[in-house]
Amino acid sequence: MAETNTVRMSLKGTFYQSMDAKGRMTFPAKLREIIGESFTITKGGDGCLLVYSNEDFERLSEAVRKLSSKDRNVQRLLMGNANEVEADKQGRILIPPTLRAYAGLDKEVAVVGVSNRCEIWDRQKWDSFNDSADIGALLDTLEGIDL
Repeated sequence: MAETNTVRMSLKGTFYQSMDAKGRMTFPAKLREIIGESFTITKGGDGCLLVYSNEDFERLSEAVRKLSSKDRNVQRLLMGNANEVEADKQGRILIPPTLRAYAGLDKEVAVVGVSNRCEIWDRQKWDSFNDSADIGALLDTLEGIDL
């Protein structure tokens, strides 16, 4: 069940899943424990899908509503492509065809916990992203964080 207090557990980890021909996939139980059984999926950058708890998506949509009129495309893309989904008793969700096409999802997918959201990637795209990641730049960024 999603937590509603101000201190939330971070979404983290990579989980590899298979998608069936109808676009159903199991959403990892460890992530559902934090994000909830019902959540919102929309288009993200880099060709992945963004997954937010419904509570976090409402906060995001409130912020998007306050954007200036020059940022209408952000509003259209984020809100116009948002879909609320609910896990069935087996923990499966159905990803709408338009979002599957956008992210190039077919059979093998990666579900990645990224702090306050999850991302759903085509497995090959995710592996390519990881293979090309600049670890030196990552370490440089981490050095600037005061823990």
